[in-house]
Amino acid sequence: MASVDKRPNGKYRARYYDAARKQHARHFARKIDAKRWLDEVTAAVVTGRYVDPGAGRITLHAFAEEVWRPAQQHRPGTQALVRGHLGRHVYPALGDRPLDSIHASDIQALVTSASKHLSPATVTVIYRYVSSIFKAAVRDRRILESPCVEIKLPKAPVKRVEPITTATVEAIIEAVPPRYRALVVLAAGTGMRQGEVFGLTTDRVDFLARRIIVDRQLTTVSNERPTFGPVKTDASNRRIPLPMVVGDALLEHLARFEPGADGLIFTNDYGEPLRRSGFNQMWAKALASAGIGRTVFHSLRHYYASLLIRHGESVKAVQERLGHASATETLDTYSHLWPDSDDRTREAVDAVLGLAALENLKDSPRTPGASR
Repeated sequence: MASVDKRPNGKYRARYYDAARKQHARHFARKIDAKRWLDEVTAAVVTGRYVDPGAGRITLHAFAEEVWRPAQQHRPGTQALVRGHLGRHVYPALGDRPLDSIHASDIQALVTSASKHLSPATVTVIYRYVSSIFKAAVRDRRILESPCVEIKLPKAPVKRVEPITTATVEAIIEAVPPRYRALVVLAAGTGMRQGEVFGLTTDRVDFLARRIIVDRQLTTVSNERPTFGPVKTDASNRRIPLPMVVGDALLEHLARFEPGADGLIFTNDYGEPLRRSGFNQMWAKALASAGIGRTVFHSLRHYYASLLIRHGESVKAVQERLGHASATETLDTYSHLWPDSDDRTREAVDAVLGLAALENLKDSPRTPGASR
């Protein structure tokens, strides 16, 4: 029900009741303006675009913490990451602002400010969280539209993957303590991610069938014991062929170092599950002592991919071995490592026509006056 009444002070009060029988009113100097406002509200109700004027008064911080974050199916590690990013970079700037007071210019200012001290990739991740929060607010009818529109994000420089050499892999194996040498061989020979390697247990290695089952990884949250968690994506659930050199390295390792709890193949000096922080410190120290340039653990995964490509594996095969979600992801990362199509074209034509075509041209009679 809606109505327009003239008040004693000469102004016109437009009011209506929403579906919850809550009254909403505004005052106008002209009756035509009051009626126009009611018409707009009525149109919004009819088209499904009606939003309670008070729904957007909740602050960004309150909505994100009380509504959005509890609804997310994030893994423990991701939960900690989201909480940290929002707490450090979003809430100080916009957390106390009501949702309906935040505009596209505010979001752009947030992105621009963050870009001054954070990498483009990190800024993009933070923006995605903020955008998701506002999408949820629109879906919950807290606000009519999201302010995350046409926001210019920083562009990350394109970095081509340059795989390390076999000599570097061998140097790394020698540089790390004996307890971790088979771990390096495993990563270089299967392309498994760090968390997948840390979480590998004896029951996931089939030495007879010569394959490794990857269906979980070891995840770590600050101040908590590492636990098993799902792999990165559904596509990351996979079976990887077990090369003989990797199988032999694992058997030798198991003969020297007893598996940890739950059959964990790799543990620290105390038989405890590996933590990224402690392992990465050991890694950096070992490589520095051996004079090996800056090489991250993920370089072993790139090395494995380069081996597959060099030996003629298809894009689909490389995608499946690495557990990529799509062939596009594989090509975006490694397309420059596949043999150049121009070279293949030349080789194909040369192989078919070969010297026969050239000999036929030599044997053909010359046409008088033909150019030499």
